[in-house]
Amino acid sequence: MSSEPALRDGSRDDSRIHDIGYRHYDGERLGRASIRRALFSQSLRGAYGLGRSGRSKVLPMILFAVMCLPAAIIDAVTVYVHLTKLPVEYTRYAIYLQAVIGLYLAAQAPQSVSRDLRFKTVPLYFSRPMERVDYVLAKFGAMAAALFVLTATPLVVLYVGALLAKLSFGTQTAGFGKGLLAAALLSLVLAGIGLVLAAATPRRGFGVAAVIAVLTISYAAVSSVEAIAYSRGNTGAIGWLGLFSPITLIDGVQSWWLGAHSAAVGGYGPPGVVAGIVYLLVALGLIGGSFALLMRRYRKVGLG
Repeated sequence: MSSEPALRDGSRDDSRIHDIGYRHYDGERLGRASIRRALFSQSLRGAYGLGRSGRSKVLPMILFAVMCLPAAIIDAVTVYVHLTKLPVEYTRYAIYLQAVIGLYLAAQAPQSVSRDLRFKTVPLYFSRPMERVDYVLAKFGAMAAALFVLTATPLVVLYVGALLAKLSFGTQTAGFGKGLLAAALLSLVLAGIGLVLAAATPRRGFGVAAVIAVLTISYAAVSSVEAIAYSRGNTGAIGWLGLFSPITLIDGVQSWWLGAHSAAVGGYGPPGVVAGIVYLLVALGLIGGSFALLMRRYRKVGLG
């Protein structure tokens, strides 16, 4: 005899109630460090569109290819023509391609933080065992790492090409190391500036415009004033003007501390030991100041 309940019309009810049960999680509970690593990884992947739609991958991958293409061409010319040295110094490569780096930062810094602000998901992050400093560290580190990948990969291409051209191993290795140091410092400085500007508004378009404006206007203004000073013979002032633009600031640091040739007008870098120390302190101050401003910004946001 069937145990199925009969309905009023005489048919049988085939519905079932299944007790699927509920199991408590008894495994290891990961703490703040794991959450911080996960957010860092997710943010770094997102900076290149990985794990996102195909449309999100187009711009960062194009900019990455544009950064690497000149290095490959330089390698081909060096090998084919049998040059005795690379046409471009490792420390100067990022300076020449600063427009590409600026576009990448303008596109990806707002993508990293603006959506969290716009859709008010930051308080959800802080509802977990995550502190404000964890969020800022993960986002800052991911943006700096993404920029370092963008600026250091072409240097690797240059280095490999130089070795294939049988240039001096010691000279190329030293130059490559200096280039990596300069790329790391540039990445930290630009990541801090880009994130501070992007985090100031939940609107991504405003963040993009702000980053482009700050980088472009500051560099154009410094270059123009340097040209005026050079035309009037005031070469001593040129070495100090580089403090007022992120790109020229890094150029001054690497020209004094790493022995690179300055890209300033007339090739005038920081004029003396004091100026070199000031350049380095300003660069480090920008990194620390940007981190402090982000901490202050997310103190308010986290309460929302």
